Amino acid sequence: MTPSDPTLAPLHERPHAFAADERAAIYRVIGERRDMRRFVPGATVPEDVLARLLAAAHAGPSVGLMQPWRFVRITSPALRAGIHALVDEERGATAAALDERAAEFLRLKVEGIRECAELLVVALREGREPHVFGRRTMPHMDLASVACAIQNLWLAARAEGLGMGWVSLFEPDALADLLGMPPGAEPVAVLCLGPVPAFPDRPALELDGWTTARPLADFVTEDGW
Repeated sequence: MTPSDPTLAPLHERPHAFAADERAAIYRVIGERRDMRRFVPGATVPEDVLARLLAAAHAGPSVGLMQPWRFVRITSPALRAGIHALVDEERGATAAALDERAAEFLRLKVEGIRECAELLVVALREGREPHVFGRRTMPHMDLASVACAIQNLWLAARAEGLGMGWVSLFEPDALADLLGMPPGAEPVAVLCLGPVPAFPDRPALELDGWTTARPLADFVTEDGW
């Protein structure tokens, strides 16, 4: 390599790096993203903003470019109520499985389905089986791809000043039946989206005393486990 090699230059001088303020915005939105449960009742999300958020999700990386996601926007009050009922049923079952922490769990607010401005269901779409590229030994990479799309949406929502909460308390087959999903499709997430009263400075489960996030050093090793 020669001294003129751009890979040897300081990060801020590399030709493909974003400007300092743009990089700072990226790291800020990552650091300030929260899993939200409390929303402003009666609020709305402008259609152009929702379109941008869904475009950000659709730009997510996917193994073999299979784009395994499907986003279902819930506008029917009856369907919203049905989804809430499924989540509430699983909330009770989860509490029962937690034994001595059941009462503590039931005191937590775990979803904002009835209050959020927009409700989305994200699913693995049908027809994924032929996609072997990247999935021959790791078939769950379709699920990983959907998670990347959801994270894109989450970060874009935070940048737009909107909160989002990922609800996973539901029985997948029951939700698939409720929404008329075809065989092979699998619901992954119920997403609550909309304006929120405030963004807490720490994860809600920390503030509620349920658990404490561990530092990065606990999760990084070198040359082995």
